[in-house]
Amino acid sequence: RKRRMRVVKPFLAFAAQWRDLENALQPSQQHDPPVIIDSALDPSKPNYSSSRPTLFRERHGWCPYSERAWLSLESCNVPYDTIRIDNTGPGRKPPYFRGGQTPQMRWPDGTTQGESMDLVEEVDARYGNGILYPESIKNDVINKARQFQNIFPSKSRPSSRAAFLFDWGGEPLWKSEFESVLSKTDDLLGSSGGPFFCGESFTAADIAWVPFLERYAAQLPCFHDGLNPRDAMAYPHLNKWYEAMETTVPAYACRVRGNPSSWRKVLTMAGYGNGGVPPAVGERMDDLGLEEGRVQTEEERCRDQGLWDEYRETRPYLAEAGRVLLGNREAIVADTLKRAGALEGKGIPLDEKGLDEAMRALATILIYGDEEDGHYDEIGTASKEANDVNGVFAMAKFLDERMCVPRDMGTMSADAIKRLAVQSA
Repeated sequence: RKRRMRVVKPFLAFAAQWRDLENALQPSQQHDPPVIIDSALDPSKPNYSSSRPTLFRERHGWCPYSERAWLSLESCNVPYDTIRIDNTGPGRKPPYFRGGQTPQMRWPDGTTQGESMDLVEEVDARYGNGILYPESIKNDVINKARQFQNIFPSKSRPSSRAAFLFDWGGEPLWKSEFESVLSKTDDLLGSSGGPFFCGESFTAADIAWVPFLERYAAQLPCFHDGLNPRDAMAYPHLNKWYEAMETTVPAYACRVRGNPSSWRKVLTMAGYGNGGVPPAVGERMDDLGLEEGRVQTEEERCRDQGLWDEYRETRPYLAEAGRVLLGNREAIVADTLKRAGALEGKGIPLDEKGLDEAMRALATILIYGDEEDGHYDEIGTASKEANDVNGVFAMAKFLDERMCVPRDMGTMSADAIKRLAVQSA
């Protein structure tokens, strides 16, 4: 699609203020949101709920085992609180954390439990009424979940950020090892009739596998040419499983799923065994990022909106992308100004007034839609002209680069920012 040139106007009618945006979201604020505490920033002992479980999970959303417990709570539509724990080696942990790894759960009666699949089973027993372990296929669910340990590579180096990718020397596993994992997984899915691991229904077996297959889909194409877990010709059952998870399981698609960009970003971080990203890997990462930032088709937009509507029907407090921006605007301004030297020439206003206007414009677009969406009856001229505010798309690009998904928001909300970010060029 030919990119339309955007002209910055000397004077704009754009006048959406923070209070206007807060008022627009006010109906959702009539419900108390769950408590979410980042213990690395607030180590004080919390007041635990006597009616809701409290999930202790890794603070960045990197830990695949934490994702299992998290997805079980979301899938059973359980009101719960969250305490995020810095679980990266010598990370600072709060004094009240009993030690060990994440995930852990503090139940309303004060007891504490660990081990990811034990937690999934307990969540289902307490709140799910067998939705994750249907009685008629319970043994099959348990067996399919256990097959994960037999199929994923056993000699890889453990890591919350790069699970089952590297050997103990820090080198990526051989392409043939990855292909063996994918072929065996595809065969296992095919044996059930699909699209899920135990047939037509999403179960705890899918919860056992999804954190790792999700990361593989984003990361493996960066390591070896022609290695793509979503290849419908090579892995037809696995491809259908990915599609089913992302289009028919709202709790996963809307909140718990990380986005491919975030899973690739962790490959650039030191500390888990690899000595940096080779040039070829970096080029593949860039190409994949461009594809994810493309404008959605009408079919994709309607599909995602339907999933989002179903998910938020019982979660009126949801922190959508616009709300995250509203709630964290002061921290974002401080972070942006702190990096002013590195951001020179990037198109972001580096004075507080210009930065505030760019952020208000971005929040307006995220809440009411951009020019491609055609949702302007709700806010009129102000929303149209938000597209022309100086720095709005550069600000989206900065946030896209800084975000960690699903830590900061769900994949759908993050994708909305990414689609704006690609317009900054």
